[in-house]
Parts: sequence; C-alpha cells; structure tokens
Amino acid sequence: MTRNSSSNASASGGFTLVEVAIVLVVVGLLIGGLITPLSTQMEQRRVADTRKAMAEAREALTGFAIRNGYLPCPAISAANGLEDRAGERCTNERRIGFLPWATLGMPKLDSWGHLYVYSVTPEFADSDARFRLNTPRDITVATRDAGGNLVAATAPNDIPAVILSAGRNGYGGFSELGVRAADAGSGNIDEKTNIASPGNAFISRDGADNPGAPGGAYDDLVVWLSPNILFNRMIAAQRLP
Repeated sequence: MTRNSSSNASASGGFTLVEVAIVLVVVGLLIGGLITPLSTQMEQRRVADTRKAMAEAREALTGFAIRNGYLPCPAISAANGLEDRAGERCTNERRIGFLPWATLGMPKLDSWGHLYVYSVTPEFADSDARFRLNTPRDITVATRDAGGNLVAATAPNDIPAVILSAGRNGYGGFSELGVRAADAGSGNIDEKTNIASPGNAFISRDGADNPGAPGGAYDDLVVWLSPNILFNRMIAAQRLP
C-alpha cells in the first residue's frame, strides 16, 4: 500500500516527455518572437547612427570650407584618411573616393564597417581659384516619387559635394582595408547609379528590400552639401562674397 502510494506520487509530480517537448516549443517560439524585433531595433539603430555621423561629416565639410576657403579632396587611400591633394588641385583631378576622415576629424567607417564614399565638384576643391557664389557645381541628386518615377531631389548640377554609405548590404562599398564588396545585383539599379563613374549623379530614396521595387532593392544612405547653406555660412563668417 505504501509502495503504490509512493509510485503514484512520483508519477503525478513529474513531467512526461510530451509535456517537456511542449514547454520547449513554447519557449522557442517566445525567444524567436523576441529575437526578430531585437534585430530590427539593432538595424534601425545602425541606420540612425550612420545618418547622424554623415550629418556631422557634412557639417565638418562646411567648417573646413569656412576655415580654408575650399572643400577637401577625397582621401589618399583606405589606410590614409588625409585629403589627396597635389598642389592646388586634387591628385590626378580625382573627384570621387573615400571621405577624408582624418582631415575632417571624423569616423572612418559607417555602422556596417564600410568606408564612406565622397564626391566633390572639382572647382570647389581648388585651393588656388577658391570657389565663389557663381562657381559652377556639377553634382545632381534624384529620388523616386510615390509612383516609382525618378524625380529631382536637387536642382540639376547644383551640389558641391555628396557623402554616401553603402548601407547594410554593402553593394559597391569598401571594407576598412579598401576591399570592394560584391557588385549590386541585377535588381539594384539605383545602387548601381550611386557607384557609377564619373561620380556626379546620385539617387537618394527610402530603403526597400524588394528587388522588384522601382529602382530595385536599396539601402544606400546619401547626404549632400547644400550650396545655399554653404554660401550662407561662409558669408556669415565673412569668407564670401
């Protein structure tokens, strides 16, 4: 009688394999449900941090222009963040390359470990014939409207300089060592535009993972230096007209 009672108590106080399996499945579902929002939040944080760094780099370009009267050239290399200048002009008249992070005192990499790309209108980087209000610019930035059509984001040939992050997918981007990432896929039309020569046409739009979206999948981040803000700041600092 005592032995049977003890056996029944053990059976009622333990878990069967089926019950343990059910508990593991439920726990797995709960963890999975937490991981996805967490990864999304982390990605949103990377985007926000990169946007902030790019905005600060744009301010640094303005500060450099106020201090020197011209914009810096692209960096010497992936390892050397000083501007690549030969006399008054950029070496070999180069107008696109890496952001000269050392010259500007800025971070070298975006939140995904890619070097920032930088394009500058050559006349604005000329330290001899320093730019004026009527100095021509040659960079154009476009975007896409609700219907997916390319429309102007800036006036044509009106931008002095642009900063680009290759985003999470890194298509067309460069690692810290200067190694080029995989080229954009067949559906990444707008991202291909951003890395195409000669580096004076860019597309800035909201990101979309859908390759079938107008312009293809896209996660680049693009900021540009407004000539109006630049001129206003330089006039206020008595560096122009």
